[in-house]
Amino acid sequence: MFSLESRLDGTLARTGTIHTPHGTIHTPAFIPVGTKATVKSTLPESVKDLGAQAVLSNAYHLYLQPGSDVVDEAGGLGAFMNWDGPTYTDSGGFQVMSLGSGFKKVLSDEFSGKTVADDAVAPGKERLANVDDDGVWFRSHLNGDKHRFTPEISMRIQHELGADIIFAFDELTTLMNTRPYQEEALERTRLWAQRCLAEHKRLTEARAGKPYQQLFGVIQGAQYEDLRRKAARDLGSMEVDGQRFDGFGIGGALEKENLSTITAWVSEELPEDRARHMLGISEPDDFFACIESGADTFDCVNPSRVARNAAIYAPTGRFNITRAEFKRDFGPLVEGCTCYTCQNYTRAYIHHLFKAKEMLSATLCTIHNEHFTVHLVDQIRASIVEGTYWEFKADTLGRFYGGAGPLAK
Repeated sequence: MFSLESRLDGTLARTGTIHTPHGTIHTPAFIPVGTKATVKSTLPESVKDLGAQAVLSNAYHLYLQPGSDVVDEAGGLGAFMNWDGPTYTDSGGFQVMSLGSGFKKVLSDEFSGKTVADDAVAPGKERLANVDDDGVWFRSHLNGDKHRFTPEISMRIQHELGADIIFAFDELTTLMNTRPYQEEALERTRLWAQRCLAEHKRLTEARAGKPYQQLFGVIQGAQYEDLRRKAARDLGSMEVDGQRFDGFGIGGALEKENLSTITAWVSEELPEDRARHMLGISEPDDFFACIESGADTFDCVNPSRVARNAAIYAPTGRFNITRAEFKRDFGPLVEGCTCYTCQNYTRAYIHHLFKAKEMLSATLCTIHNEHFTVHLVDQIRASIVEGTYWEFKADTLGRFYGGAGPLAK
């Protein structure tokens, strides 16, 4: 299901292809996030036109609304949202944890080096999730109703959603959790992984008329090398009744400065013949760091999220289109960009849309930011194949972080 095609000498970087019933994904690749079966404000046709090879939706949100049974009845996620390419769904573990504790930025650097009680809740928030060895009780962020997620329930939901690639249910810890709790959670995740494999096999056989769904195990372990390597070895070799993981997700608490190192620890332990997905990564420097350390695919909400707040990606850095200087600027968002927005609309018009609070502003900027991000990773892939990676990396990061400004030529 994953074919390895080329390598970058002196690194763990590689190119390859993931094969799914709804098409292939040429890696490295960025996968836009359509949390609720939509990349916010953007038509699925537009997402395809900007070059995306696949989309990722969220099992937690689709379970709550409209319900995984509704999506199943529609023919699966792709049919439901009118997307004919490959699809991913994550397990819901991240949302259960982040919404449950109230620490919405719980994985960010601001928490690095801090330790609080393992059952801590953000100030002013109520704990909405509680973990036990069998699964998680949580309350819906929509209406407060109580729900139960276990490995078996997560597998059922994701089978009903029908994505080509699904993820095992795991316990996501934070940078603030103590070392003893990290060890406890990692063992719980290992046992849950076994249950996910068993239930995945059972559901695959029970739903024999449906296309096969690849199941990815999720590697946790926070910032600890021994825990990360152990998790990778455990899941990489795990087999239950002949069923093994088809690929792997790398997630959890990741400090930016250690991102490449942690990714390399995991990649060195994982089997070479299966894909590796980085959960929640989208900054240019992070792409290069993770690809050099063996990552194949990425997803993140950031390109669309910042677009809705008028932040625009350009080769020479990020800028805000609502700045006064753009009121009478009739050039494209980014000179030379081939996206639909830049080919058809001006900075002045998009500036006006934001000032007028028109919804089209989010649509046009999301198209541009997703195109920028998808295209950047496509270019990294091409540079590995063509033997120009190091030159491309130096030029790309030098321009983006070099301080020349977003409108520099």
